[in-house]
Amino acid sequence: MKAPIHKNVESQVRTVTVQELKAPHFDPNWHFHPHYQLFTVLEGTGKRLIGDSVQTFEPGDTVFLGPDVPHLWRSDPAYFDQSSNLMTHGIVLYFQEDFLGKDFLEKPEMLALRQLLIDSKRGIEYKGELREHIRSELMSLTHTEGFKSILQLLTLLDKLAHETGGSPISSYGYVNTYKVSETERMQKVHNYVLQHFYQEIRLGDVASLAGMTEAAFCRYFKARANKTFIDFVNEIRIGHSCKLLLEDKWTIAQIAYDSGFDSLSNFNRNFKKYIGQTPREYKGNY
Repeated sequence: MKAPIHKNVESQVRTVTVQELKAPHFDPNWHFHPHYQLFTVLEGTGKRLIGDSVQTFEPGDTVFLGPDVPHLWRSDPAYFDQSSNLMTHGIVLYFQEDFLGKDFLEKPEMLALRQLLIDSKRGIEYKGELREHIRSELMSLTHTEGFKSILQLLTLLDKLAHETGGSPISSYGYVNTYKVSETERMQKVHNYVLQHFYQEIRLGDVASLAGMTEAAFCRYFKARANKTFIDFVNEIRIGHSCKLLLEDKWTIAQIAYDSGFDSLSNFNRNFKKYIGQTPREYKGNY
């Protein structure tokens, strides 16, 4: 993955932009934009990176993001194989804060909606019945035009503002510190990790990709990702191992080495650190 690029998703003809995405893989660029975004995955699996959060995703993944939150749904490697018949499918909705005028959100009746928009700057993940409602509304909005689409969006946002079912994604206080000028440097680093996490990753090699000394790179990465580089690598590896554990096709030892850990004890220790339970407990619970 790359450092986020500033992405233009502006529509010249619609206040609310809804897009149905169908492609062999999702956009591989880590990006951000000044729009609020509701996105649901209908088909596809991979790694989801939002702000300083790293998770796996699968069909059903549904997220609300505020402006300028770096994000990426990185499809699994199989989706980039030209001989593969795999496809991804998702629906995304974009709108800007002033889509109904600059003073609309200042009305007293908009207090709950204002709070929702503030919370979305960390990213919000939805599950359960509320997630299913969002997915249904997004699918409906792909066929809705004009004023009806605005009314439908407002009704949906009002529901999200008053009902429970969402949980924050990025850390409290997360702020996007990336600049467009840093895109190429971080793009190389993230791409390298996502393509080689199952192998040994040497800090010196990654620092060289970024054109820095090891010490300077560690400081640089932590300042922008809100975590150390090794934590980032381990989160990618642990997310991969969670997916393999649920597939129930391999032993825990096989999964440990396939995910890039050099020993079973190291895998168990890191799994407990990031997930809060052992791999065996995680597999049994799910």
